[in-house]
Amino acid sequence: MALLRRSLRNVPGGALTRAVTAGEAAAEAAHASAHPDILPDADAAPGEAAEAPPSDEQRPLGAAFFDLDNTVMRGASIFHMARGLHARRFFDTRDILRFGWQQVRFRLGGEHMGHVGDAQETALSFVKGYTVEEITALGEEIFDEYMADKIWPGTRALAQLHLDADRQVWLVTAAPIEIASTIAGRLGLTGALATVSETRDGVYTGRLVGELLHGEAKAEAVRGLAVREGLDLADCSAYSDSSNDIPMLSLVGDACAVNPDAKLRRHAREHGWRVKDYRTGRKAARIGIPAAAGIGAVAGALAAGTAVRRRAALV
Repeated sequence: MALLRRSLRNVPGGALTRAVTAGEAAAEAAHASAHPDILPDADAAPGEAAEAPPSDEQRPLGAAFFDLDNTVMRGASIFHMARGLHARRFFDTRDILRFGWQQVRFRLGGEHMGHVGDAQETALSFVKGYTVEEITALGEEIFDEYMADKIWPGTRALAQLHLDADRQVWLVTAAPIEIASTIAGRLGLTGALATVSETRDGVYTGRLVGELLHGEAKAEAVRGLAVREGLDLADCSAYSDSSNDIPMLSLVGDACAVNPDAKLRRHAREHGWRVKDYRTGRKAARIGIPAAAGIGAVAGALAAGTAVRRRAALV
């Protein structure tokens, strides 16, 4: 926890506020989905559990937190979602290219560039005007069509080991909560911590709550969920492919780099973390693809746009 707080002191105040907001929103949504019978406490302070902490008898045996893109799933989940939405004419080629370019600028420029806020606000704007029920139903269809065969068997087996030990298993991802919850449900996991979009009367406004669940925001979400679930993070595990997730990995007692990028691989070795690589041959040694909010979404969106242009050229 001290390591996380030291890293957070290096984050600009506005970015930290957005990260905390995004993390708290994700933790609250995840806790509510896991305990639908518990009503929120309107008098509870932000970040405070709505109910009394569980007793020792009720306390979970621990939890495992898994990043999604390139950790549990090959490629970027938002790319697969974009393919499904484009096939259903949710947006045209210009829209998907614009989205991809905004994410490229976000990834290459970093969090200090002036237009990061715009990129974050528009990252999920394609759902504006649709209801939660509509997007959830679409997510279930698109998972079955485009994502089900993209799950890494090795990572799935790691998650099952935790489930078999009666431990909670959570996805932690920058993907929209509707997609992440569907994937978690299909895999039999406890639930998902993910990016929360703002809604009014069950309809998406096209804005995010805080920001994408990325980097420090993921760590805030895990910390917030641990408070609500009564988890001792020292007894928990975390898995990711990306150095962007070092704040989350540093929170737990058992960190594991899965299909790691070069920076995370070095960090894991320096800190004695486990390393699992399910890629094959020289490719695994060469590539290091950060899969959280930035580059995974970029590659997916641009690839989709390129495929559309190629199809159009053949018509």
